[in-house]
Amino acid sequence: MSQEQTQPQIILPRLATVLLAGYVVAVVLFYFLSGEQLHLRQSRDNFSLPGADSGTVELVFGSVVEQRFFTEIQRLERIDIQWGTYYRPNAGIVLAELVDLRSGTILLSQTFDAAGIPEGGLTTLAAETPIEGLYQTPLLLRITSDSQPGSAISPLMNTQGREEGWELSLNGVSTSGILCFALSGTDYIWTGLHYWQFAVAGLVLILLFIAVVWLRVRTGKRSYVVNAVIAVQKYRFLIRQLVARDFRTKYKRSVLGMFWSFLNPLLTMLVQYFVFSTIFKSDVPNFAAYLIIGTVMFNFFSETCNMALGSIVGNASLITKVYMPKYIYPLTRVMSSMVNLGISLIPMLMVCVFTKVQFQKSAMLAIYFLVCLTIFSLGLGLLLSASMVFFRDTQFLWGVLTMIWMYATPIFYPETILPEEFKFILQINPIYHFLKNTRLCILDGISPEPVVYVQSLLMALGALLIGALVFRKSQDRFVLYL
Repeated sequence: MSQEQTQPQIILPRLATVLLAGYVVAVVLFYFLSGEQLHLRQSRDNFSLPGADSGTVELVFGSVVEQRFFTEIQRLERIDIQWGTYYRPNAGIVLAELVDLRSGTILLSQTFDAAGIPEGGLTTLAAETPIEGLYQTPLLLRITSDSQPGSAISPLMNTQGREEGWELSLNGVSTSGILCFALSGTDYIWTGLHYWQFAVAGLVLILLFIAVVWLRVRTGKRSYVVNAVIAVQKYRFLIRQLVARDFRTKYKRSVLGMFWSFLNPLLTMLVQYFVFSTIFKSDVPNFAAYLIIGTVMFNFFSETCNMALGSIVGNASLITKVYMPKYIYPLTRVMSSMVNLGISLIPMLMVCVFTKVQFQKSAMLAIYFLVCLTIFSLGLGLLLSASMVFFRDTQFLWGVLTMIWMYATPIFYPETILPEEFKFILQINPIYHFLKNTRLCILDGISPEPVVYVQSLLMALGALLIGALVFRKSQDRFVLYL
């Protein structure tokens, strides 16, 4: 048996070992880094505070305000009630109770000093531990007080509010409208509750994939996965040289050299920070960190695609004289951009530390979305590099598209400023999802829902698959157009 035939059989066990070990480590690490966000999320059925347009009754001794309602929150955590004070000093003790109407059981009970409640202020009826089992349960929020006339406060209401099955009662009289109160809690995430079952299913899929590849190798059929690994190993010296050449060429005759990879995101962030925090008055919390994360990620995406765009045309002399799998050329451009990304992460971390970002363990999960961004950029780079061979106008069209893409991504503005009719632009923008979740992990210190990780990976792999297929179908005709 020849060396070319035996090489895949030597590579495959190593590849399988690395793949399985990496998967197991990633699954266990993700479980501990994601924390409770793996199992719980803010309930989609949280009820927001209605706008107040009237008071209910002056809550004197003997008065009672009752709001009957249902909730679909799986774990109720708090109830906020809004108050009117008649703009006067008040006195007395207010009692708020949450009652389960099925059994008459008082689930929550808390008193408040009327003197300490300001006009339009909120009081919170909080559960020490989340209350479960209230899904579609008839509940009653009852409010009473021992205040005297002239020194009593009033729960506020919205006279136009309507919720099916809800009823507001003031001193025993049913009243049109809804009490100004808010419900909040958390729901269980089904995928998180069955995390280990999904993890085992993923392991089975990987084993099946390895088995299929092994059968193809044993029967002498081509395996693109194994062949790609063999090619990278075989041409690793040339790959290193191409990456080093790209890096040296970028900073040729530059006094600061690679230090520009450090300065560029920092200077860009400073200029944009001045413009959008002083002139346009952005109210994004910790805007400096918000901005530099967006700048670093989009700059990496833009640089990767721009460099991959000309990777085939720019290496025409090598392609026509030296045989090497052609996908190596855009791959090396992506790898050289990854070096710049690694350097750019240093000022990003410095800004986060300087602005006192409270790093949580979930910040490590941002690496996942950077990997997804890299895979997505590689797929798009393969597509652009192939297109550039046949249509030189691609470089000009891509320049315009990059500018549009930048403004369609909330890099230096909050996504909340977009009108509702334009929100769909964000939903179809993969860069937005990678960026949003990276900020969520670093700035908010929480992990996105498990399904978000799957969606991000599918977007990245989808771009890679499309780019690879187009590149593979057209690569044999490259030499005719170079």
